[in-house]
Amino acid sequence: MSNKVVIRRLPTGVPGLDDLLGGGLPEFSFNLLAGTPGSGKTTLAHQIMFSLAAPDRRALFFTVLGEPPLKMLRYQQQFPFFDVTKVNHSIKFVNLASDLLEGDFDRVLKRVADEVQNFSPSLVFVDSFRSVTQSAKAMNQGVSGLQYFVQQLGMQMTSWQATTFLIGEYLAPDSESSPVFTVADGIIWMSQLVHRDAMVRKIQVIKMRGQAQSPGVHTFRINTDGVEIFPRAVLKPGVAADIQIAGNVRLSLGVPILDEMMGGGLPAGYSLLVVGPSGSGKTVLATQFLAEGARIGEPGVIAAFEKSPNQLLSRQLDKLIESGAVGLVNTRTLDLSIDEILHELVAMITHMDAKRVVIDSLSGFELALASVFREDFREALYRMIAILTGMGVTVLMTAELEDQYSVLRFSTYGNAFLADAILMQRYVEIAGQFKRVMSVVKVRASMHSKDIRFFDIADDRIVIGEPLKHYQGILSGYPQSTR
Repeated sequence: MSNKVVIRRLPTGVPGLDDLLGGGLPEFSFNLLAGTPGSGKTTLAHQIMFSLAAPDRRALFFTVLGEPPLKMLRYQQQFPFFDVTKVNHSIKFVNLASDLLEGDFDRVLKRVADEVQNFSPSLVFVDSFRSVTQSAKAMNQGVSGLQYFVQQLGMQMTSWQATTFLIGEYLAPDSESSPVFTVADGIIWMSQLVHRDAMVRKIQVIKMRGQAQSPGVHTFRINTDGVEIFPRAVLKPGVAADIQIAGNVRLSLGVPILDEMMGGGLPAGYSLLVVGPSGSGKTVLATQFLAEGARIGEPGVIAAFEKSPNQLLSRQLDKLIESGAVGLVNTRTLDLSIDEILHELVAMITHMDAKRVVIDSLSGFELALASVFREDFREALYRMIAILTGMGVTVLMTAELEDQYSVLRFSTYGNAFLADAILMQRYVEIAGQFKRVMSVVKVRASMHSKDIRFFDIADDRIVIGEPLKHYQGILSGYPQSTR
């Protein structure tokens, strides 16, 4: 009978990275931080190092750059994670540039081994490993000499009682045959994608021995605090198993007659799509939905993509936000990704224990996404709605449609199937005037009214009127059977 070896996981201190790794970095693992130039590898390495380094867990950072470490540190000091009191105490920087210029790989290996033996670090970083390979080519060391050096360095690093990192620039994960890819316990790949006028950073855990990492490619951002990762949200099996969507548990939209039209209100946990032309009252209805929730003690969250930096929300919605009954997700940041937006939504929903969510509107939502994500907008929206409804919240989305009167559409994106319920707002022409009308198109697993009813907006509220069938004169071009 043998006992399994317990591998301790070290928290990286990088928001979102531990989730990708499967709980943190395996202690004493040998890792490769690789990716395209400028993708943030050195910043990520420093953020991990300063988070973990302590008097009883010292870090050794080798630089093989042609410039002194002080120049690199000058920029890294701008981030709040940089703790100058740790430098030369818990953290030591060693420049290997002069040793590398001699062209003697054995000398470089000996220097590395000596520094490790003298400092006894728990963390070791070599940046940039790519500089070593390029130097080998420049000095005509040959492939065999370089492979020998890489193998020896890898063997040294795996033999130390330390968590180690090689940092290097590569164009693609499968473009190199370096032995380091084989011997590494973990491989983290970083890149930045430029598409038209948008730039988005991506990170992927290609390999992490001994634990289940999060698959796929994830978005990250380098902001004033350093690297922040937004793991690709996936509804895990069993998460929604306890969520029961029952027709007798319904939420009021804040408009009693409309609740009756929907068969008693919107079923809890449903997604409602409110479509209509500009000015038809979609945002007003969304505000009443949130206001009704606030009235009965159900907090709400709104992602207002239609709001510009110099534009205020409605007075009622502003008051709800100021009172704390409704949370506002900041959507002003350029080049957003679906993962970043969903991360902010989920965080605010969890913090506020929100029961109602409004996305206003899908048109603005698509424009807010970086252009590189717009091609996958339909799939991204499907995933977002699945995550939100899987949390048990009720979602109201608005979408703007051009009213062509005789053409009946529910979505410009072909996304009507995402909604459990659809509410349509339109204009009709009567006696030379435009009138607003509203109808319930569908409510899954529920009876609902088939009437098309007049409505108006008074004091920032929806007021439902009589059914359209009571009137005979309607606009030209409307289906004859409704005249």
